[in-house]
Formats: sequence, structure tokens, C-alpha cells
Amino acid sequence: MTIAPARRAAFEVVRRVFEEDAYADRALVGAVEGLDERDRALAQRLAYGTVQRARTIDHGVEALGKRPLRKLDPPVRTALRLGAYQLGWTDLPQHAVVDDAVELVRAARRERAVPFTNAVMRRLAQGFRGLVASLPDGPLKLSYPDWVYETWVRDFGADTALELMRAQNAPPALEVHAAEPVGEPTDVPGAYVVERVDLARMRPMSRASQLAALVVGSQDGERILDACAAPGGKTRLLRGDVTAVEIHPGRARALAEEAPPNVTVVEADVRELDASGFDRALVDAPCSGLGVLARRPDLRWRARPLPELQLELLRAAAARTKPGGTIVYSVCTLNRDENEAVVDASGLAPEPLGDEWPQYAHPARPEFLLTLPHRDRTSGFFVARLRAS
Repeated sequence: MTIAPARRAAFEVVRRVFEEDAYADRALVGAVEGLDERDRALAQRLAYGTVQRARTIDHGVEALGKRPLRKLDPPVRTALRLGAYQLGWTDLPQHAVVDDAVELVRAARRERAVPFTNAVMRRLAQGFRGLVASLPDGPLKLSYPDWVYETWVRDFGADTALELMRAQNAPPALEVHAAEPVGEPTDVPGAYVVERVDLARMRPMSRASQLAALVVGSQDGERILDACAAPGGKTRLLRGDVTAVEIHPGRARALAEEAPPNVTVVEADVRELDASGFDRALVDAPCSGLGVLARRPDLRWRARPLPELQLELLRAAAARTKPGGTIVYSVCTLNRDENEAVVDASGLAPEPLGDEWPQYAHPARPEFLLTLPHRDRTSGFFVARLRAS
């Protein structure tokens, strides 16, 4: 039998994510090469959905398959995961889903596992949706690590934690930055919601991310430090003489190739940067990424908080900013340990932002901004603007 091209590509992505620790977006690029636009879109949907729902899927496969996943050959495990996702969250024909799962195992030369795969897929077709529906609302049903759920319950309460989980299981809005009107305008200047991305006219970028760059308030004639610059979306929105610092050589090179004329890229660790006297700084720090889980399906399984590193980067940028200058600290996560706690530990005085952007004021600390995916239909970002002393 011929396996549907989109399923074959999705199988490869899921296999690489869980067996090789690959990033889903990078694995997808090679897997969909040569496919038409429709099959590319379907492959992405199936692969990303399977990775995102992996905890729930694994529970169902083990319950109905009556065998621990860790004891299955990787191709069998991957085929069952991919098949379960389609049975649970798509309207694709069940017979095609079951048949292709079996053929994927056969194509992987696991002939002895074909009868088992067929039997488990048929059980999944009959009972998986009901099993998922019977689960109580929480991290197992919505497919999140317990620690993420527990963090959100602590910070926002149980009801909001569930809303955040549901929101970040849904497809994110397609938001872009553009110099001219495209699609539907938003309340962030330059940010639009579109149905398709035309790279000649726009750059994919959530409006929450664009908001962080706008809060910097950089002006022509100023010296600006971008302390953690790559991939460079915010860098391109900064005015003035921008020094964009990036520690990873490959990312620094890629940023330098596309940087606008006002940006100088420096491959360095900002904690060791031999420069000072900047008027403003942006610290878009590495983080657990709990605000962008809808856009990065594998991140929920690899995320970890980085408060110690974030505090070091913030202090390094502050030390290189002239007295009276400002430092914007932004992270794409929803975790007070990486957000307000880092700012508090820095000892830097915050400049109130809630009056400038009241719709995004932090619910508990209105001097900061916090975008929330379930409320704002964008990525989750924490933004603080601090005064250097």
C-alpha cells in the first residue's frame, strides 16, 4: 500500500523528536521537502499535534495496547502515537489512519510487529476518544508536564491554569510585523493578524514579542544594547545605533547576514562584553518558554526555568547602561520565578508600564506587562522596564 505523503513526513518528524531529541520545526523542514503546499500543511498539523499531545496519547496507547511504550520498537511507538493523534483530534477517515499506521511499521521492516500494531490501532479507533473524554481536566488530559500545571496553579489559580493549557493547545494566531497595513490590525503598532505569510512584505512575529521591542523606546542617535539578540526579530525593530550581542556563532552569523544598517552584531557573551555607556538595553533572556508552547510543540517536554542565568544577564546589561538609562527585561514565559522574581532580585527600580499599556498590565504587579494567551490571543510575555542607577 502507498502511505499518504503527509503521514510519512509526520512520522519522520515525530520519530526524530522523541528518538533523537530533534526540534520539531527543524525536523519538519527536511521531512516535507518535495511535498506540495497542502501536504506540507497536513504534515505539520499531524506532527505538531502528535508531539503536543504526547502525554495523553501515551496514556491511551498503554491503556488500550496493554503494553508499556518503552518496550516497543521505536517505529511501532511512533506509528501508534501518530495514529492515536489522528483518531483523537482529527476527522480523517479511521480506516486510512489505521492502514497507514500498519504500513509505516511494515515500511520500517518491523514485520513481526504488524499484527500488534493493527490490533492496537483498532482498539484505539474504538475507544481512544472516549478514554480521553473520561479523564479529569488537568495535565494528563491536556498533555502537559505536572510542573507546568503546578506552576500556573501557584501563580494564577486552578481555573486560569486550565485556560492557559487549553489556549496553548489551540493553533496560535498568525501574527506578523509589517511596515504597511496587511491583514487585520491589532492594538500594537506594526502588528497584524493574517491568514498567510508573504515573506516579501512581512515577518512572522507575535504582537507580544513586538510589544517588548516597542517598550524599549529606542530613538535615533541613541546607543542601544541588545543583550541576547538572535534570532533578531526584536533587533530589527530597534532604532538608534544598535549593538546586537549573540553568544552562539551560527546564530550570530545568521543575524549579521540579515541585520539592517543600524545594527552591529557582536559574537560574545554580554556578561563579558567590553563596552558600556549605552542609553538603553534590551534583555530578551533565554527562558522556559511557557508563553510560546502553542508555537513550539516540543518545548513543553524540554523546557526548564533559568532564573539564575536571567539575573546574571540582566545585571550585566544594567552594568553597561549609563546611569539614568533604561533596561527592558522580557521573557516569553509565564512563571513568576523567571519574571517578577528576577526583576525583584536585580534591585533595579521599575518604570511603571501599566498606564502605557493598561490592557496588558500584570494582574498582580501592574508596573509590569504580562500578555496571556487565553485572554489576549497571543504569546505569553513578561515585560519590565527598569532604570539604571
